[in-house]
Amino acid sequence: MIQLPEQVKVIAKNANWATFEIGPLMPGYGATIANPLRRALLSSLEGSAVTSIKIGKVDHEFSSIPGVLEDVIQIILNVKKIRFNLHGDGPVKLHLEVKGEKTVSARDIKANADVEVINADQHIATLTDKKTEFSMELDIEKGIGYVPVEQRAKEKLAIGVIAIDAAFSPVQVVNFKIEDVRVGHRIDFNKITMELETDGSLQPEAAMKKAAEILIDHFRVVSEVAVPEVKEVKEKKEPKAKKKSK
Repeated sequence: MIQLPEQVKVIAKNANWATFEIGPLMPGYGATIANPLRRALLSSLEGSAVTSIKIGKVDHEFSSIPGVLEDVIQIILNVKKIRFNLHGDGPVKLHLEVKGEKTVSARDIKANADVEVINADQHIATLTDKKTEFSMELDIEKGIGYVPVEQRAKEKLAIGVIAIDAAFSPVQVVNFKIEDVRVGHRIDFNKITMELETDGSLQPEAAMKKAAEILIDHFRVVSEVAVPEVKEVKEKKEPKAKKKSK
């Protein structure tokens, strides 16, 4: 009989980080379960990310901005680290407008009811002159996994709009280890200890549940493979050998 694991346990939790314990599992099933779960967690969950920006008075990404310490490339890298929780289907356009000598962070983005800025302390730029005016438009969309700009090359962008590689996945880190545990007289059963950290837009427990459901949906399709009926084959009676005449 196949040994199924007991209820998944959360053995440690802190905000958007949690450690899960899954077991006991049949020998060899530790890697069989953990690897697909990790893959689904990192690549298959829906999240929100910036897909393009438009900076005032900037035509392309290789520009520098008077009165701003960072160049446009560095600003883009900083913007990519901002995490959002898009409540609707999107896309949503957000705006940022600041003036004077100051440090610009995600907190300065004018959010609305459709979008929540999760890591408001994320640094964007440093304005070094009291007369500097800095404005930016951000397009926020929902998606799955990591989508580089090259995959969206066919999109027609307005002048001054800069497309950005989008990291949609809400899961930031997944690590696991597999240990042997005792079940009855056997000591070769498996136990998975999985550490999971999200960006805060999704609770670790919800991420684990969604990843498992994605795998179940795939295996359900496989389980529905048509099995042909096996017809009974009647045994053919061999003809009796003729007696040789003397």
